[in-house]
Amino acid sequence: MPTPSPSGEQPIVLAYSGGLDTSFLVPWLKETQRRPVITVTVDTGGIDEAAARMLAERARALGAIGHHQVDARADYFEQVLRFLIMGNVKRGQLYPLCVGAERVMQAQTIAHMARKLGTNMIAHGCTAAGNDQVRFEVAMRTLAPELEVLAPVRDRAFKRQEELAYLEERHLPVPPYGAAYSVNRGLWGVTIGGKETLTSSGSIPDHAWVLTRDAFTRPRAPETHVLAFERGRPTGLDGRSLPPVALIEALETLAAPFGIGRGIHLGDTIIGTKGRVAFEAPAAEVLLTAHRELEKLVLTGRQQRIKELLAQPYGDLVHEGQLLDPVCRDIESFLLSSQERVTGEVRISFRPGNLFVEGVESPFSLMAASKGVYGEAAGEWTPQDALGFSKIVALTGVFHRRAGERSA
Repeated sequence: MPTPSPSGEQPIVLAYSGGLDTSFLVPWLKETQRRPVITVTVDTGGIDEAAARMLAERARALGAIGHHQVDARADYFEQVLRFLIMGNVKRGQLYPLCVGAERVMQAQTIAHMARKLGTNMIAHGCTAAGNDQVRFEVAMRTLAPELEVLAPVRDRAFKRQEELAYLEERHLPVPPYGAAYSVNRGLWGVTIGGKETLTSSGSIPDHAWVLTRDAFTRPRAPETHVLAFERGRPTGLDGRSLPPVALIEALETLAAPFGIGRGIHLGDTIIGTKGRVAFEAPAAEVLLTAHRELEKLVLTGRQQRIKELLAQPYGDLVHEGQLLDPVCRDIESFLLSSQERVTGEVRISFRPGNLFVEGVESPFSLMAASKGVYGEAAGEWTPQDALGFSKIVALTGVFHRRAGERSA
């Protein structure tokens, strides 16, 4: 049950990740706003029991009168991740939207909690220079326009070293990563920001990686696994049926030690600047790669091309916090229709830094449906048909060349 304010004052509901910004905000809001603070952590992945216990203990030690953790992983998959898989969505052909895609889910949960507590004020720790401020506030204005939203880190331009000093001066708990790195973790992966990502050159040090640390200094022997999909949804791993969240978490555990899904993304931010962030997305990389190869077997070329035209803007909308826009429902309907035959198994192998698709099988295989064998034998056509087809395909080029010769 929600924790009421013992003083009767309306509390401030703080979207709490446990990182430096939101840890700093608990005592700062309490001190400056003179209102009690209740922290809410929306679990969209990456929080085990020990981490959940630590988050709750730290929130109370920082001065929160109550703390709530809401498990939104299954909803996150159903509302967001399944469509990112169906669309094979990667930003800049590299980054699988590890974090950021869940901000609408988090805003939705925070708004619901504020209403249950009977308060009109919420707060978040987003900065003025990042994407999350836009994602969070666009969602909040759409979902709960009656709520007042505080964003002190953005509006007062606090620096991470200032926040760290504030906590240390008051002998309050400091997050594990301190001020050196900003780490965000979710079901779809991890993002890491530090001084190395503030420029376009250089990588973060090995100790700063969270999931894939030591993947290349302590290489593992190769492994082979089999993924199952039904209508575009991941449903099984190595012969075991698993619900999506459990399957994604299992894949992360298997693929992370190989360094699969590690990268540094350089791209355009929502506010128009260039930004760079390190990321680790082992499960996302495996699922997107496997799903893409299965689609190649069962979808026609035109299906794939049209789907790609819609998947890219869908990814942009999700990235920009526009998931609530009705056009997203339209694109999702198309994606769902496209997945009717995306059922089968994908055999994959892991090696240090490498993901290799060994083969795919499906009852809807378009390859198996043909009597022809690529490069070997004709099927539903004759050699004469092939000759005539080649002549017809060449006509556009022939006419273009002929027209040029006549005008010369």
